[in-house]
Amino acid sequence: MIKNISNLGDAALYCDFGTEVNKQINSEVIKYFNAIKEKNIEGINNLTPSYNKLIISYDLRVTNFKEIKDKVEKLNVKEALKTNSKNLEIPVCCDASFSLDMERLEKKLSLTREKILENFFNKEFFCYMTGFIAGMPFLGDLGENMRAQRLETPRVKVPKGSVGITEQFADIYTFESPGGWNIIGNTPLEVFDSSKEKDPNLINPGDTVKFKQITLEEYNNYNEQ
Repeated sequence: MIKNISNLGDAALYCDFGTEVNKQINSEVIKYFNAIKEKNIEGINNLTPSYNKLIISYDLRVTNFKEIKDKVEKLNVKEALKTNSKNLEIPVCCDASFSLDMERLEKKLSLTREKILENFFNKEFFCYMTGFIAGMPFLGDLGENMRAQRLETPRVKVPKGSVGITEQFADIYTFESPGGWNIIGNTPLEVFDSSKEKDPNLINPGDTVKFKQITLEEYNNYNEQ
């Protein structure tokens, strides 16, 4: 449930679901996100969900804070259609040319490369949100023994398709970008397709993801299949 709704600037609501980051709270955020989309409330022009917050932007020429707040508070999210959440398998190659931070992780986590990969590929991940760069999924939750801090000095360029871990999350870089996550592999899969105006994201909040390890040969031949 929403704990508090407040102003965010002149034309947005800030819906606070609490301070914890877990699947239960994030599922509530996603319920409201989908219920508001489904209702197609006049004046709302953007919805931005995160781990435990939902930002609702609106057009001041059409509506105002009080009107939107009242409509959100009266929403029956139980009546909202269930999300079409997907179960996805994402191929990842962990060749040494892609696993840029494996040595660092071995030291930080006191685990062997083999154990790190075993833990990672045996885990089922839940997509909490997308953001930072277009379509980048934030996937939780890594076990306590797999949680490492960001790089002390972020890279200027992280290759597109890089799969990284930081703290309780894994992510996929949908474009080449600066970043400080610990990179353990790369996927040949297009996780964000900018040519699609509708649903350009392969992975959306509420989806579950399993990673599948592939060889360098399989990686190189992947898009030729």
